[in-house]
Amino acid sequence: MYIKKILWAIALIGLVVAGYFAYYIYSAMMVPNTAFNNEKAYIYVKSTDDYNDVREQLEPLLKDIDKFDALAKQKKYVSNLKAGRFVVKKGMSNNDIINSIRSKNLPIKVSFNNQNSLEKLAGRIALQIEADSVSLLKAMKDESFYSDNNFKTETALGMYLPNSYEFFWNTTAKAFRERMHKEYKRFWNESRLNKAKSIGLSEDEVMALASIVYEESKEPTEQPRIAGVYLNRLKIGMPLQADPTLKFAAYQLPKYQNTVIKRVLNVHKEIDSPYNTYKYAGLPPGLVAMPDLSAIEAVLNNEKHKYLYFAADPKRVGFHKFAKTLSQHNVNARAYHKYLSSQGIYK
Repeated sequence: MYIKKILWAIALIGLVVAGYFAYYIYSAMMVPNTAFNNEKAYIYVKSTDDYNDVREQLEPLLKDIDKFDALAKQKKYVSNLKAGRFVVKKGMSNNDIINSIRSKNLPIKVSFNNQNSLEKLAGRIALQIEADSVSLLKAMKDESFYSDNNFKTETALGMYLPNSYEFFWNTTAKAFRERMHKEYKRFWNESRLNKAKSIGLSEDEVMALASIVYEESKEPTEQPRIAGVYLNRLKIGMPLQADPTLKFAAYQLPKYQNTVIKRVLNVHKEIDSPYNTYKYAGLPPGLVAMPDLSAIEAVLNNEKHKYLYFAADPKRVGFHKFAKTLSQHNVNARAYHKYLSSQGIYK
């Protein structure tokens, strides 16, 4: 009788222990464990992170980090991390959280425009994905990549078409470059290649001219007309005399770095540079800026006309006056120079 009581007591204790253990497992796995009020929070796991790095991000988001630790060890997450951007939703259990951060890497939108050098582009992209600016710039300036894909230092910026793209946050620098190259090749479809051929320009030359057009005007409605002016000049062998190329040439010199040239002067026209299109005929060797897609399309679908000149319109900021003759252009140019002087802009 006494032995029976002992056995019943042991069984009862066993049931209590099993029940407690079952409850602990249930609460560790299935009970909501988030401690934030927003609908969701994100964590970013780097390729070099270990479990402690992930835990450090999760701890302020969870009610009970110890139970999360226990389940993470049981499910072997601590030794099997995945890099990426992951979501933790309000009300998630530890089990839900582990499933999310182990296998549900979320894409992000990566956007860029107006990055007028590879250095600036690398800096901009590094703010949006895991790869740092040093590794991105190294990939962008890879000489073997240039030679394999018909790029050079002067034209490499043209491969990066400004837009918004979907990437995984943990994309590497080389993977970013390869994706941008695919987007570039996709952009240059048969239709656009034929249009470039019809105006006698290569892809690189279209990009170089588009960069000038974009710097001349941010107005998409005017860009095709400006492109037409420059193409008219190219056809008759007239120097482009494009102020954006002159500014670009100046900014390469120590004298003009960290300055803003608001008014092109005769002294600038004496700069000896292949980008000085007042001194040298034809297109410059590369881009002077990152053109918008609208400027590229403006070159490929340029307006057909007889204009050879244009000058900024002082009465319509951002727009220009166009002229077929030098005498009319001089009238337009003087009006704009007078306006600059009235604004105290002399250089």
